Amino acid sequence: MMTIGAAAAAAHVTAKAVRLWEAKGLLPATGRTQAGYRSYSAADVEVLGFIRQAKALDLTLTEIKEILDLQRHGAVPCSRVTELLDAHIETLDRTLHDLSRLRQSLDKARISARDSQRSGEEAIICHIIEGAD
Repeated sequence: MMTIGAAAAAAHVTAKAVRLWEAKGLLPATGRTQAGYRSYSAADVEVLGFIRQAKALDLTLTEIKEILDLQRHGAVPCSRVTELLDAHIETLDRTLHDLSRLRQSLDKARISARDSQRSGEEAIICHIIEGAD
């Protein structure tokens, strides 16, 4: 058994994260020492490491809790994990597409601004933005 600081260090997370994850139900409430300190096992450290890795994949705490609950109830959650990762990939692809379109719009606005500056074109506020479409 180990203290929260030792468990956090072993899982490469902060003690604050451990407390948060415990409060959110990702980590079962731990035992306490006679002095009232939380006491963590090697299995708890493995769960903490799993949570850290899942967060690195951009899974939310709600999604991670769902995965852990499935596992704790005897299910193999890998198919659900695949679904969640697919959804995150879709969102990322949409975001990348939107960012690409924004980049194109910014490039057009910048070219328009350069051309307008050369021609001495007047604007109500700023021709760079007024001419952007």
